[in-house]
Amino acid sequence: MENGHPGEVTPFPITGLASASEIAQRLAATAFQARNLGQAAAIWEAMLRDEATVFMGLAGAMVPGGMRPLIVYLIENRLIDVLVSTGANLYHDVYETLGHQHFQGAADAGDDVHLANLRIYRFYDTLAPEHEFSIGERFVTEFSLTLDEGRPYSTREYFHLLGKALTPLAKQEGILTAAAKHGVPIYCPAFGDSVHGLAVAEGRVRTGKRVMFDIIGDVLETAHLALTANKTGVVYVGGGTPKNFIQQAGVAAYLFQRERPGHSYGIQVTTDEPQWGGLSGCTFEEAQSWRKIAPDASLVTANVDATIGMPIIVSALAEKADVIKARKLPALDWDYAKAVGRAVPAGRRPR
Repeated sequence: MENGHPGEVTPFPITGLASASEIAQRLAATAFQARNLGQAAAIWEAMLRDEATVFMGLAGAMVPGGMRPLIVYLIENRLIDVLVSTGANLYHDVYETLGHQHFQGAADAGDDVHLANLRIYRFYDTLAPEHEFSIGERFVTEFSLTLDEGRPYSTREYFHLLGKALTPLAKQEGILTAAAKHGVPIYCPAFGDSVHGLAVAEGRVRTGKRVMFDIIGDVLETAHLALTANKTGVVYVGGGTPKNFIQQAGVAAYLFQRERPGHSYGIQVTTDEPQWGGLSGCTFEEAQSWRKIAPDASLVTANVDATIGMPIIVSALAEKADVIKARKLPALDWDYAKAVGRAVPAGRRPR
């Protein structure tokens, strides 16, 4: 739509050479999910130009699906500022950063009981050997035993410290190592629902050491990040817990007796649909009823496999060197103690 009038659909031209950004622009002039993919690249670029703080929600088996370098690129080039992820993706990141591989299998692998007997895990059409998985899990367990049981950790602090511990052993750059180097906070609201949770639990069973997490601190930190931002934008890969955790940050200013209009930009890449009532498919418009999304927000949902859609969108952004270079990075302020007007008890101040 231009000036309230519908634009023409421009048939997609096939040329010998076309850059990713040119392809995205051509897609935006077509229809259906192709148009939405093109619009997603344009909205993301607008977020960066507008100095918005960009929150990314990462769900689904994106790292086993080969998307770890894509997320690393977003972190290294500060195309995202805050990452909220499932614990599974963050464990697969540890696994790959230590040099282990996922392998191509088949969706109709046949006898999954036979795979179980061989100690091979399957993720749709992707495989991983259990013995290598266990090496990564042991690393996480041993790391957890270095933590102080005298105070709780936010998941941001935990993953920052884990990224730093992982860096000397890294065979390739990972999400956690890149985030630790570039100051991008990572939150994991469903920490226990992953190998990270199992690894920390193993440490407790083995030694009795009680490593504790301040999940409510995560809520307050992300709320304060949104409260103190110039504007906020969101990029959701899939949905699940990371999506709602970011959504609620857009409206949680009331915790500090303040108000915000909700997130100003929104991109969602998902194969889920809203009519089943689940969070992963719910629309941005529905979130506006909760005031999690601003009334005048720029929004798009691309109903497409994220392993197809995200490489197109991010490759198009990667060609916008002028935008990346000119972007003024937001100051990230998660110290919510200032907003509540009193000090956090000694030993528990967010770091």
